[in-house]
Amino acid sequence: MNMPTSHVEECWQMAEFYNNKILVEYRSKDANHVEWAKALKELYLPSLRDYVKSFYPLGLTWASAGSAVVSSSASAPSVAKEPPSQAPVPPPPPSASLFTSEAASSRPKEGISAVFQEIGSGKSVTAGLRKVTDDMKTKNRADRSGVVAITEKGSRANSFSFRKEGPPKLELQMGRKWAIENQIGKKNLVIDDCDSKQTVYVYGCRDSVLQVKGKVNNITVDKCIKMGIVFMDVVAACEIVNCNGVEVQCQGSAPTISVDNTSGCQLYLSKDSLGASITTAKSSEINVMVPGAGPESDWVEHALPQQFVHTFKNSQFTTTAVSHSGG
Repeated sequence: MNMPTSHVEECWQMAEFYNNKILVEYRSKDANHVEWAKALKELYLPSLRDYVKSFYPLGLTWASAGSAVVSSSASAPSVAKEPPSQAPVPPPPPSASLFTSEAASSRPKEGISAVFQEIGSGKSVTAGLRKVTDDMKTKNRADRSGVVAITEKGSRANSFSFRKEGPPKLELQMGRKWAIENQIGKKNLVIDDCDSKQTVYVYGCRDSVLQVKGKVNNITVDKCIKMGIVFMDVVAACEIVNCNGVEVQCQGSAPTISVDNTSGCQLYLSKDSLGASITTAKSSEINVMVPGAGPESDWVEHALPQQFVHTFKNSQFTTTAVSHSGG
């Protein structure tokens, strides 16, 4: 078993994780939460730890400076017992009531004979019953007709409600990460001063267009609605996650393009990015536009499959895309 001071420190170590989350989340939002978290830490360390160390180093003690229970009870002054008093005289019996005979006659009879007597009385049996109203009935009630009102169909499972988390942001953080957040209705967002060691993170934007002029290491688009991204080159990958109705155009090269949990994504690939590896998961309505054969040709659209057939052959599963042919 741990010592009391060690027990207090271990308890705080388990609670410190959540205390640090409060400090990080509300550092720039609400100073009251930060002060409360700091005060809570001071309450445990060192206040509670020092108190336990000073007064209860080995744990709680029971009457450490008191006397034994036997000696305390022996030293208590004895109280002389008084002789038992004589029992009081019982009260006289109550006088006969004027309604004794009437009450005795009106009392219902008990036993099976009383039941048959009431049945044989005819209509008088139901004289004391109450009438059952419509709200007391359990069958054929008007409010339980079984008709279910038609409600509006819910949104798709992979769609989400847009909620603005904070103020708009377009800044370079610590010289390594471009943060574009909460941009709404901005069609001219541009990042022109970038290099191949920097990453671009787009979060919570709606109805906006971002253009990245230059090569970056990675581009991530997260929780955006009707967002347009135009970029030149990426070293690692371009990732689209938790989005709805986005358009992404690669004007240079991109080795990997990943689409995850997204409903509606239009990809435009240049001739240099036709060899890109496109990965999709839990997504729908993914269309890829590629250049035509000639310089003046129109874009050619290719819809990526979202339905697959899995068959078990030769001791393993084989997966193929579902193809629909008109009759």
